[in-house]
Amino acid sequence: MLVLVLNAGSSSLKYQLINPKTTEIKATGLCERIGIDGRLVHEAKSHQIKKDLLMPTHKEAIEIVLDLLIHGEEKVIDSIDEIKAIGHRVVHGGEYFNHSVIIDDDVVSKIQSLIPLAPLHNPAHLIGINICRELMPNTPNIAVFDTAFHQTMPASSYLYAIPYEDYKEHAVRKYGFHGTSHNYVSKEAIKMLNKIDSKVIVCHLGNGSSMCAVKNGKSIDTSMGLSPLEGLVMGTRSGDLDPAVINYLMEKKNMTADEMINYLNKKSGMLGVSGISSDLREIIEAAKNGDERAKTAIDIKCNRIKKYICSYAGVLNGIDAICFTAGIGENADLIRERVCSGLEFMGIEIDNEKNIIRNNKNRVISKDSSKVKIYIIPTNEEYVIAHDTYELVKA
Repeated sequence: MLVLVLNAGSSSLKYQLINPKTTEIKATGLCERIGIDGRLVHEAKSHQIKKDLLMPTHKEAIEIVLDLLIHGEEKVIDSIDEIKAIGHRVVHGGEYFNHSVIIDDDVVSKIQSLIPLAPLHNPAHLIGINICRELMPNTPNIAVFDTAFHQTMPASSYLYAIPYEDYKEHAVRKYGFHGTSHNYVSKEAIKMLNKIDSKVIVCHLGNGSSMCAVKNGKSIDTSMGLSPLEGLVMGTRSGDLDPAVINYLMEKKNMTADEMINYLNKKSGMLGVSGISSDLREIIEAAKNGDERAKTAIDIKCNRIKKYICSYAGVLNGIDAICFTAGIGENADLIRERVCSGLEFMGIEIDNEKNIIRNNKNRVISKDSSKVKIYIIPTNEEYVIAHDTYELVKA
């Protein structure tokens, strides 16, 4: 069985054709600059092509992808009928969805009603969903939500200390994101621990970053909130800050509310502190060359992660494992070392020799004497989407 996994952005379309039973990836790619001039990167059978192609809308982009899969030089299927289902990444499912669902008109309506909570993402996802339902009317479409995994959080974790009416009337609460990644990584950690009764902290560290406290396989707290802006210091996002900063800067810089949110989302974080880049690799290189702001940016990032580890240890009443995943979590040995350093009093002991080894496999980087296991677990969000899709349509 083959599943087409789609992640539609405002001007982009990521895709993979996966066999969820064998985990084999038949093809993968990215359509960029949709509605502008169009750019395609497609890989199948270890052969990659890059092309500039006109893509006025997402419909043309999806048609190009399907044509490549069936008629391209490195075609992987003979007919569109070989695609048995389509799995869509959807950022926000609100309180409606605590698991993946087969898409029907009611699901589409609910995703649309959540646009105010995810104005940059849900509209694009709906475009992808509607086009697939039009082009492949007999193929089931599945929605896999970033927020669903976190719907197990208790009210003590997801409610903000503001008037309760704001939650009941305006749905203001912590939702959390990166749910497919936290779900996958925590399940892999539980396998590695070989215990169901487990306390796991997942550090999903990329340009966008979040952490999750997972008890017995369920999310009980996470760092992102109503939006992905809350929590850790990220590439261009500020993460946690005093709300009074917003009003103060709006007055000082004569900003509107929208301009302020854009400022915190796109001009802050590691970029804002370092003044160099949102790319951690460039900041680390600058720090090695003596740049003080780069050093400070790294300190702030690591301190914030460390604070969340300590607070989640309290929420979980202990830790069995800390997991590092995503681009930074999997590849930045400096960040892992700095985060774990000083936490020996909690039974967290990183092995520096294991920490600097790089590969794409699940691995242990803690010392044998460490009471808490430290894992690197490469995330696989596309597989989670394909797997959930398969489970819903296999009957």
